[in-house]
Amino acid sequence: MDTSNPAPFVNAELLKRYPGRRVRCVLKVVRAEGNSSLSGLTSDGLHISVKQVPSVASLSQFVEVIGVVDSDRTLRAEICTNFGDTFDMSSFNQLVQMANSEYQSLFI
Repeated sequence: MDTSNPAPFVNAELLKRYPGRRVRCVLKVVRAEGNSSLSGLTSDGLHISVKQVPSVASLSQFVEVIGVVDSDRTLRAEICTNFGDTFDMSSFNQLVQMANSEYQSLFI
């Protein structure tokens, strides 16, 4: 595990706290545009866009994206991992909130 460049879990609301930084986010895929971009719903139910999606044979309904925050609603993907077609986004959102508060306390 690479701990030199941590990537906190975020939802759309938390994305704006990390401009230019590496984060990880689980999305419900709404639309995939070829092999270059996708849009999806975060665990807090808001839309974000993902650019430069790495080649994946086919996307499942839920994916984890690790990438750099371009804007408050856009990620530039480095890694995209299929999470399957069932995923409890509500519970994951609680985890994101909890983990993020812990992460913030480490770096403040």
